[in-house]
Amino acid sequence: MSRPHIMGILNVTPDSFSDGGRFFTGELHLDRILNAAEQMLADGASMLDIGGESTRPGAEPISEQQEIDRVLPVVQAIAARLDTVISVDTSTASVMTAAAAAGAGLINDVRALQREGALQAAAATNLPVCLMHMRGEPKEMQNAPHYGDVVGEVGAFLDQRIQACAAAGIQRDRIILDPGFGFGKTLTHNIGLFKALPAFARDGLVLVGVSRKSMVGDICQRGVEQRLPGSLALALLAAQSGASIIRVHDVAETADVLRVLEAVHSC
Repeated sequence: MSRPHIMGILNVTPDSFSDGGRFFTGELHLDRILNAAEQMLADGASMLDIGGESTRPGAEPISEQQEIDRVLPVVQAIAARLDTVISVDTSTASVMTAAAAAGAGLINDVRALQREGALQAAAATNLPVCLMHMRGEPKEMQNAPHYGDVVGEVGAFLDQRIQACAAAGIQRDRIILDPGFGFGKTLTHNIGLFKALPAFARDGLVLVGVSRKSMVGDICQRGVEQRLPGSLALALLAAQSGASIIRVHDVAETADVLRVLEAVHSC
């Protein structure tokens, strides 16, 4: 992890805010998913993040079986065909267990292993985990979120979850932190956290996921499909601030940004 890595997003949901319905429309489109996965890796992704439950603001929860039916075949297919790290974007214990057995290499949990059984399941897989901060649940998290000190409160929450992981047998060197941009936060909160990224990165590996998010839309006054330039600007700032993983929809463009940054730094 001596340089920032790109995590390509593959959401197998009908309702994710940016790519919902592209790979799942009541049934999985595995050929389309595999083609997209191959292209992301060719474009410069080091890992792929598979999610079966939308966590966009206002999203409705789905059943455990629905999530397994969406995620597991994708993990199995990618593991059988491609040599890459497969991250599973899930909060559900049974999905973690099944995905690990199918070849997943990372658990990426927006609820920081707080859902019932998740902490124990993640520990049993012996996989690295990404712990994200989210205030509330997706359905209501953007209903007037408030913090006295957003950086201090997010940091304290992540420290508490690190301690919970340690008690369950997940060591600190297997933990990645994600401040949770856009998850129960206003634009002001998001910018404050972004400015604090160097401090988060000093304590370990940090994942930044801001691709096409409302943070970009609010700053640039752009719709979802017009947020690439703003997303690339934040990807560059994240890399300069010490982020280890940058989670994106637009892999090729982000890879170009990181190549330019690396070339300048290496001279």
